[in-house]
Amino acid sequence: MKIVTKDITFQSKGNCDIIDITSQVAQDVAESGISNGTITLFVGGSTAGITTIEYEPRLLNDFKNMWDRLIPQNIPYEHNKTWGDGNGHSHVRASVLGASLTIPLVNKKLTLGTWQQIVFVDFDNRPRSRKIILQIMGE
Repeated sequence: MKIVTKDITFQSKGNCDIIDITSQVAQDVAESGISNGTITLFVGGSTAGITTIEYEPRLLNDFKNMWDRLIPQNIPYEHNKTWGDGNGHSHVRASVLGASLTIPLVNKKLTLGTWQQIVFVDFDNRPRSRKIILQIMGE
């Protein structure tokens, strides 16, 4: 068993910024020397999450609108009373989406479906420097 750990760093815009990271992750898998196993992606931060989606503009709008309906930004959050930074909704949204994603690897390739891309979602209310940890395990 071999384990390779890498990271992806970038700037995000906040406010439900959705960033397709599929090609970077696929490149890191190809360079890892691991043919079969799994990759786990982990977001270091409590106001962003990671998932898969079809990265299509109208679906991305639907996804953003869903968060506004499910966990609105403009309602009272107790967290905002603690820090006064107005991002209570960001923490709640991120906890619902989740901070990690695991994908099987077969023959040095991600086993994603035809229309499935890996996306980072920044729920914070301001731009941020972000980092995703990748841990690739297998043979």
